[in-house]
Amino acid sequence: MTKSFEVLWTVVAEKDLLGIVRFIADDDPRAALGVLRKIKSGTAKLDHSPMRGRAVPALLRQGISRYREIVVKPWRVIYRIDKQNVYVVAVIDGRRNVEDLLLTRLLE
Repeated sequence: MTKSFEVLWTVVAEKDLLGIVRFIADDDPRAALGVLRKIKSGTAKLDHSPMRGRAVPALLRQGISRYREIVVKPWRVIYRIDKQNVYVVAVIDGRRNVEDLLLTRLLE
């Protein structure tokens, strides 16, 4: 039997997602809804397979290995696993400088 995890979104990750959806909705509300569904669907699958994501390369270069990511093009969904929970901590546009964004957040 597969171990089940609870997928929880941090406030910061929810703000990231809301910002993405609002930005897209300014031009195309239907597309924004599609993006929301796509990202939520991708993260929902983490409840049974949280290790499917890779370690975040930008953080590994800094010696930080506790975070993983899945890619829902072009967004990178960053999360960490803690016991029975998967915490989604960020949703970042993969076309941006992900390393700087993540390191800035970790230092805040």
